[in-house]
This record gives sequence, structure tokens and C-alpha cells, in this order.
Amino acid sequence: MESIYVLALTRSHRTNSEQELIGWNDDFALVKGRIERGTSELELALQLTKKGRKSKVNHIEQKKLSSYIGQLNVILFAPEDLSLVKGSPQTRRRFIDMELGQINPVYLYDLAQYQQTLKQRNLYLKQLSEKKQTDMIYLDILTEQLVDFGSKVLANRLEFVKKLEHWSNELHGKITNQMENLTIEYEASLPLKNEDVTAIREVFLTELQKNRKREIFKGNTFLGPHRDDLIFKINQKNVQTYGSQGQQRTTALSVKLAEIDLMKQETGEYPILLLDDVMSELDDNRQIHLLEAIENKVQTFLTTTTLNHVKGKMTVHPDVFYVHQGQIERKETE
Repeated sequence: MESIYVLALTRSHRTNSEQELIGWNDDFALVKGRIERGTSELELALQLTKKGRKSKVNHIEQKKLSSYIGQLNVILFAPEDLSLVKGSPQTRRRFIDMELGQINPVYLYDLAQYQQTLKQRNLYLKQLSEKKQTDMIYLDILTEQLVDFGSKVLANRLEFVKKLEHWSNELHGKITNQMENLTIEYEASLPLKNEDVTAIREVFLTELQKNRKREIFKGNTFLGPHRDDLIFKINQKNVQTYGSQGQQRTTALSVKLAEIDLMKQETGEYPILLLDDVMSELDDNRQIHLLEAIENKVQTFLTTTTLNHVKGKMTVHPDVFYVHQGQIERKETE
């Protein structure tokens, strides 16, 4: 499961350290896969080294990861995703970035440029705070660059969340027998009144100029997409604060399932779905809704410690493989 995820997105969902994916006595790790897209085949390869990542599509090295990501679209649903609602704002921002990045490679480029500029700007703000630098013109340049990339990131996120809300609410209604209405709000650190890139840019620049003295004093950038969050509401009440554990899990399930249809709408193809030991975390009702939503629609890899979670809940017979002490054995289903 992790290999498929890494092959698609160039990073693991379990660790942020690439070094942990490389064997103790090895210099690199290599993941390769052949995928079918329509009537054509693609061969993907990703090499991880201590110095970084190298990606290839049909044996041709890709200079930018944004040219590689999106060749194989995947959606992962793991137990930790059930904490999407209760987790940190950073978790929700990462969720947006990973899913939107597969749909829109340009977004990945803008995000990377924004993060790089943010790092440079924060470093320079700290130097100004410590009186090691005095040149405000360079700060102006960094601010302009930050606003340019940040405005594009924000505009894309806002559009993505609108579409995600549409699909999520539809699925949430089915799971709850239309008893609950799910809404998703993008909570920006900027006082946005218009979702147009030009309008966002103007507000962003104005707010940074207003906060310049405070930012120099603290040596940090207080506003921008790196400070934003998602708010999930059921019947107008914040699920994170007032929702039951069941409502929080149903919300997470609705959002993850919504990604399938959203990705199909945006790319023309269904993604591969990875269900990593998540069935044991769901009750029977949510298990049934999950399997009904994906059956005969999307290729799915599902890991589970017992087949009881899927027996009698699917009309098709899945291919079953047992993994024991590193050995993989195919089993016939009953």
C-alpha cells in the first residue's frame, strides 16, 4: 500500500523522512510500476536517495515533481484520516495540498514557490528583527513574490473546497438518511470578500503592509495560506467542537469518498483507492456505505486483518492475498 502511495505522490503517508524509506545498508530505494490509462500504458519509476528524489515516466526523467505527480492518481483512506476533523489545521492543509496537487499540477508548482519564498521571507524578517539587516527594498521584493504565489494558491484552494463540499454533502446525506447537512468552509487568515485572484492579491498585499512592523518585531509571517484551515459543519454546527465521534467519522468518510467523484470530474478518470486497515475503525453501517460507494467503480486495494469486514457486503469476489512474515500468497475466495 505504501509503495503504491509513494509511487503516485513521491512521499509516504507514514513518515516525512525519506531516509526511513531507504534500507539501513542501502544507498537508495526504488519503486516502479506499470499503469494503464485508457488504451495506453505508462511505466513510472521513483528513486529515493539521501540527496533527494528522481522520477521517470516511460524512462524519461522528469525535471519537476509537478510534471510527475498526477500520472497516477490515488486516494488513501487510513485510520488516521478519521482524525481529519479533530486533527490539527496542518493536517487539513496537507489534505488539501495532496488532493488538489494531483488534480492540478500547476497548483503544486505555485505551492512549492510559495513555501520557498515564505521560508526566505521569514529568515529575512528574523534578520531584520535582530538588526542584522536593514534593507526594506529586499523585504518588498519577497513580499511581492509571496503575494503572487500565495494568491494563486488561495484561489485554487477556494475553488477546490467548493467542489469538495458539493460531493461531500451529497454522500453525507445518503449515509445519514438526509438527516444531516454537511458544509465545508475555508477559514482564511485574510479578510477575503472576493475569490478572484486579483482581489485576493490586493487584500493579501494590503494586510502584509499593515502588519509589517509586527512581523519584523516577531520575525515571522502571520498571514497567508500557511495559516489557513477548514471548518466542517453539520446543520450549521462546528463538527470539531460540537459533533459526536460518530458524526466526526461520518464527516471524514463523506469527504474521503467525495474525492473519488471529484477527481473523476476533474481528470476524467477514477483514482485508485487505498483502504489501509480502515474497515475495523468503521461500524457496519459505515462499512456498507463505503463498499457500496466504490463497488464496480474504482480499483481498490484494501488491507484488513479479517475478511469478516467485507464478507456479505460485496456482490463481486475480490482477489485475496495473504501477507505473512514478508511472504505474499494468493488465496481463493469462498
